[in-house]
Amino acid sequence: MAQTLVNFRIDEENKKEMEQICNELGITMTTAFNIFVKKMIREKRIPFDVSIDPFYSESNIKYLEKVTSDIDSGKAKLEEHELIEEE
Repeated sequence: MAQTLVNFRIDEENKKEMEQICNELGITMTTAFNIFVKKMIREKRIPFDVSIDPFYSESNIKYLEKVTSDIDSGKAKLEEHELIEEE
């Protein structure tokens, strides 16, 4: 099968972390990307869920900005407390 070269940019830190994980798995980054490509071709979709983290929603950002403003203005006070673990 003929091969072709594909170039793309990736954050340097992400590349280092991916190389380490691939090394631990005993594969190269090229092999990892080929696995991704073959799975995408076979399933005709991105083979994992792609979603937006609700933490960054507009309503949550506005809420966090208000809380921060309240803390900065003295309307709200922070207190230390024990974390409650959910069961």
